Amino acid sequence: MMPVPPPIFLTGPTGSGKSSVALELARLLGNVEIVSADAFQVYRGMEILTAAPGEDAKRAVPHHLCSFLSPSSSWDAARHGRMAGEIMTELAQRGRRALVTGGSGLYVRFISHGVSPAPPSSPALRSKLDALPLDELVRRLGELDPEGARVTPLQNKRYVVRSLEIVLLGGKPLAHWRHHRTTRALGPGFTLVRETEDLNRRIARRAEAMLEAGAAREVAALGFLSSTAEKALGLAQIRAYLRGETSGEECAEALSLATRQYARRQRTWLRREDWLTPVPVAPGTSSAETARAIAEHICR
Repeated sequence: MMPVPPPIFLTGPTGSGKSSVALELARLLGNVEIVSADAFQVYRGMEILTAAPGEDAKRAVPHHLCSFLSPSSSWDAARHGRMAGEIMTELAQRGRRALVTGGSGLYVRFISHGVSPAPPSSPALRSKLDALPLDELVRRLGELDPEGARVTPLQNKRYVVRSLEIVLLGGKPLAHWRHHRTTRALGPGFTLVRETEDLNRRIARRAEAMLEAGAAREVAALGFLSSTAEKALGLAQIRAYLRGETSGEECAEALSLATRQYARRQRTWLRREDWLTPVPVAPGTSSAETARAIAEHICR
């Protein structure tokens, strides 16, 4: 059997069109299966909220690590990275190539570069840190590891909490663990780049489409959620709508705003990942055209 080419990584901010481009790229290349690198698409019953691939997409191209976990279960990037590694090994044994797609930075990192040797998450410590306000977490991280604080996205509570966990559990600064991690990606990586105005328009349409598709009914039907699932983008805004605190139009705008803020943080992370090749996507460019551009780059 011929050696299987290395996995392909396709990233981009929320709303950039990664999922549809990944489908087109998988069809174009053939012999490819998609592995999700999304922190929340792992959960069953949250498919609309998390924009998880639908049944048509999964019939067209096999997908992995989507809609397999109860929302009451906790999850983290290390477990996701290890499971993705096992899946990619199994795909290679069957002569299939992995196309990893998603926008959750740490999840992409752990799949592309291997799981960090840093201490795994502690549910007890994570619960305590999650209960603290962001400014208190930032202050503590700055005191314990000033250099680590400078390279942590301090506007993102999840990243600040994880940085504090590593420092507190490992007893060493973040730089120690970065020095011991793999620096070379397993395969080529690409990131979709859209102009801000274009991305914002797409995000607004996505928020409206999410509500029209029944996201409020989906959220209303959810039971107990783990601390991980509780962080799903849009959950707080839809709950406010269900409580009657906002109208449907106000909910859509709140969803759009929260998503734009998240996309801005994603773009900041993506710019730091110099192993990713930027793929500019102009307004009106089809997913098939973008996929062809990526395929041409891969096949050079």
